[in-house]
Amino acid sequence: MKSFHFAIALIVIYSSVSSATGLKSLEKFVQTVSTGRCEFTQVVTSPGNKKHKTSIGSFAFARPDRFRFNYVKPFLQTIVADGNTVWLYDSDLNQVTKRKQSVVLGATPAALIAAAPNVLALQQHYTLSNAPDRDGLQWVLATPTKADGSMQSIQLGFTATDAVASLAVLEMMDSFGQRSVLRFDRFEVNPVLPVELFRYKPPAGADVME
Repeated sequence: MKSFHFAIALIVIYSSVSSATGLKSLEKFVQTVSTGRCEFTQVVTSPGNKKHKTSIGSFAFARPDRFRFNYVKPFLQTIVADGNTVWLYDSDLNQVTKRKQSVVLGATPAALIAAAPNVLALQQHYTLSNAPDRDGLQWVLATPTKADGSMQSIQLGFTATDAVASLAVLEMMDSFGQRSVLRFDRFEVNPVLPVELFRYKPPAGADVME
């Protein structure tokens, strides 16, 4: 009888593990995480691992169409999507680039994290598939459906529980062989975020380009 109970326990554990796939974690993330806030570290590696550049900052989003990246090191840069416009501020140039959100957001990594209201919306721009588990995470491979962009592939790594999935890592490879890895720390699931966080006003004296 004990061996029977042990066997049943193994089946339950195996079923739980085998069902925890990257695609299911992505679906759970999109469906259950409407807002998020975290810190991140981004490492960009040139082709052949010849050069590394590390940046740190914070990230927040409110699904389906608002997000904010604040880069603080090694230089200040801000990217804000307010639902209609994507603003990019470069402090070194004191320059703001303003672009229509509906035109630029669809096939970007930000859409995978924050913009899509469901997985079906993502499949308009990406072919999604499970990738092998590694580093204790469930992974999804997202390949752009159009080959005319600069992004070759994106992988998202999730930590998942029965209730919610949290994004831990985003890896990007562009068509030039450059690799970028964002690691998200202190990820807050569904925090209450102020509306003002996703509003942007160009600094006084900054050049605004459309």
